[in-house]
Amino acid sequence: MRNEEIESSDDNDLPSSAPRVGRKYGPVVAHDNDPVVLEMSSFDHGSSSNSLNKVKTTFQPNAGAGAREESIPNDRGVNGEHKESKLELFGFDSLVNILGLKSMTGEPIPVPTSPRGHEDSSIAAQHPTTSSVVKSGTLMGVFIPCLQNILGIIYYIRFSWIVGMAGIGGSLAVVALCGLCTFLTAVSLSAIATNGAMKGGGPYYLIGRALGPEVGVSIGLCFFLGNAVAGSMYVLGAVETFLNAVPKAGLFRGKDRPAVGVTGLSLRSFKDNWSSDYQTTNNAGIPDPNGEIYWHFNALVGIFFPAVTGIMAGSNRSASLKDTQRSIPIGTLAATLTTTALYFISAFLLGSVATREKLFTDRLLTATIAWPSSAIIYIGIILSTLGAALQSLTGAPRLLAAIANDDILPVLNYFKVADGSEPHIATFFTAFLCIACVLIGNLDLISPTITMFYLLCYAGVNLSCFLLDLLDAPSWRPRWKFHHWSLSLLGASLCIVIMFLISWSFTVVSLALASLIYYYVSIKGKAGDWGDGFKSAYFQLALRSLRSLGASNVHPKNWYPIPLIFCRPWGKLPENVPCHPKLADFANCMKKKGRGMSIFVDILDGDYHDCAEDAKIACKNLATYIEYKRCEGVAEIVVAPTMSDGFRGIVQTMGLGNLKPNIVVLRYPEIWRRENLTEIPATFVGIINDCIVANKAVVIVKGLDEWPNEYQRQYGTIDLYWIVRDGGLMLLLSQLLLTKEMFESCKIQVFCIAEEDSDAEELKADVRKFLYDLRMQAEVIVISMKSWDDKDTQDDSVEAFTAAQGRIKNYLSEMKERGEREGKPLMADGKNVVVNEQQVDKFLYTTLKLNSTIMKYSRMAAVVLVSLPPPPVNHPSYFYMEYMDLLVENIPRLLMVRGYRKDVVTLFT
Repeated sequence: MRNEEIESSDDNDLPSSAPRVGRKYGPVVAHDNDPVVLEMSSFDHGSSSNSLNKVKTTFQPNAGAGAREESIPNDRGVNGEHKESKLELFGFDSLVNILGLKSMTGEPIPVPTSPRGHEDSSIAAQHPTTSSVVKSGTLMGVFIPCLQNILGIIYYIRFSWIVGMAGIGGSLAVVALCGLCTFLTAVSLSAIATNGAMKGGGPYYLIGRALGPEVGVSIGLCFFLGNAVAGSMYVLGAVETFLNAVPKAGLFRGKDRPAVGVTGLSLRSFKDNWSSDYQTTNNAGIPDPNGEIYWHFNALVGIFFPAVTGIMAGSNRSASLKDTQRSIPIGTLAATLTTTALYFISAFLLGSVATREKLFTDRLLTATIAWPSSAIIYIGIILSTLGAALQSLTGAPRLLAAIANDDILPVLNYFKVADGSEPHIATFFTAFLCIACVLIGNLDLISPTITMFYLLCYAGVNLSCFLLDLLDAPSWRPRWKFHHWSLSLLGASLCIVIMFLISWSFTVVSLALASLIYYYVSIKGKAGDWGDGFKSAYFQLALRSLRSLGASNVHPKNWYPIPLIFCRPWGKLPENVPCHPKLADFANCMKKKGRGMSIFVDILDGDYHDCAEDAKIACKNLATYIEYKRCEGVAEIVVAPTMSDGFRGIVQTMGLGNLKPNIVVLRYPEIWRRENLTEIPATFVGIINDCIVANKAVVIVKGLDEWPNEYQRQYGTIDLYWIVRDGGLMLLLSQLLLTKEMFESCKIQVFCIAEEDSDAEELKADVRKFLYDLRMQAEVIVISMKSWDDKDTQDDSVEAFTAAQGRIKNYLSEMKERGEREGKPLMADGKNVVVNEQQVDKFLYTTLKLNSTIMKYSRMAAVVLVSLPPPPVNHPSYFYMEYMDLLVENIPRLLMVRGYRKDVVTLFT
């Protein structure tokens, strides 16, 4: 059987990712100090057949239940016999096991096994079967915490002053603007929060999973700073309230005196206080013509906005809610609407019960008019603000710990905590920031700073919902249906507008801080695959771009090389080097400034079912390697019975629309003469013929081991032997080489072959004009075919010609003898061939003269490009390899290029 053969194979055999024959190129060495080699040495390169044997279930007549205990739970009846499940024929575990429904009956739930056992076990470990944590409902879990956070110190000690400064009408506008911003944000939050389970981190978790780790960390850290600074605002508010309460509170004097300026509900006060009265004040907010601060509507928005924050309190407690997807939207929106209505009513009441002067001078008017005693308000404010400060000092560290636990930024590793542990280091850090802000001692300066960070976070929530709702991916299925991308876009725009209304300088500083964090995360951070909305946006943008490209030919102005790189088609490489390193360097040389995409392909010989796991491992290794080599490309591994079958499938199906690869790149098989590699000529010729039929360009690299890397600067010339029309591909490749630092010191020479001497000058003028119109600088050299006389032929080329002629005659004699012996016509490579010996000699002589010309003019060239001759029809593949060997003889670095029936350069702008 197949499995038995694999199990009995020698461990030293070739890996499945390499060809099955003993091919190798000596110069390719895996160095021990190569970082990618060290990284890949940790990958499992063993054959997957053993692991497959562990997973596969073999049904044998006498097999006991123990043979299946890894994939199916051991379930025995009274008589000890295995109880057969009706669902076993589907090859999956029962849904009862997967969903954990057996927990309702108290039965133990075995962890389901799969080929990804380590992933499943980690997932199962995260979901305990029982929990003793008491869950909260909508009222206590969301509504009350949001209400407590929204009704903060600003409402009690600044709102009456805002009413006096802006008037009733202006204060209503302030409340409406801020309330609309938080209401739209709450709608967006409700949609995102009901689209799946939430973990710690609150808005950071939502934004990061929607907009990616870079945006999530940058906004999350800004939100952390906002929470930390908010703690200082509450402390300052408590201190300010206490200082006002000590000399006035009824608790410290026998009788209250009637408050001066309090009119009670009065229509006159309402009319007097309706319009605004913006003034210059001192640092205490008291009107002063010589004061340093002039207040206006925008500044009052900055002061008041912290009074509407706190809508995230419910989402931050998602882990302690009974029904997250019901409680968060209802509780958050109810708290937002309730507090906004309270602010509207308070604006009318405060503007109707006191004079303008009283509103200006009495910061604690709410306590002055309180019944039965102002002491209750003083004590309530102090206790509430200190409690809010403690909430900030406990909530902000948990947010920082959640960011650190995602392991995106290594610099935050100090703040990591285990599940269920307290973030002590993050708490000390937050307390330090809070104390530093308390030392500032100015509530009116701290409040706008907090506003900026909160608005930045709210803008991120709205943008997240906007992106997810606009893309409408299949995974976007929020239970909260009352939302639309336009509302989220309006909410995000309103957040940005309010930021600039308050202070453009604070806004620029906040955005700059978030941008710096974003840039730092993108440079130093670790990639996190969270399935964020940007990935979906890229996907849809790619689909739209692909549809816009259509199936028509790409215009030469928009043509990009999309090379299909055969990583190791002829020889074995070290197991930890999945692609010839010089092929990766050459792929980068075919791109201008790194733009473009390469497809790196390897073919595994064998059966797909047997080699599927090998292919996955090889693809992962190859993707890691091309990333290490800084190649913009993708890795693909194809399993096929033979290399020819695999390539034929690749050339037909790889890519989509006009994003299919247009150039096939592979190395020239210098080792094809070895006795154990007799299949190479037929495979090589088949690949070229398949490319011709599929209309793909071909670039064959001879002397790949000597190809320079990015640090080896080349001098001399890049010589092009432009023999046939190829759509300008050879010219374009030479220009792309010049854009690389290794070849930028070289000059281009274009050699053209003229049949008659009289055509030489005319051809030279035409080619010069053509190159000038193409904006290409090159020297044009025309060679006449009459100059191909024997005296210019190199001795070593003549020796190679004579040797090739002799080998072809011997091969032809063997074919004739075999045909006569078997009574069949001449056959090679499994098909009939027709050999015209005069035509064979003509091919040999032509390649000889071309090789001699190259050796004469381009012996010292940095790289030579020559047109690739197509395989002659009905000639044995062995003959074509002899022609090619004669062509490349003694040329150290050669690119054989065959274009396709499309122009890749144009004369027009």
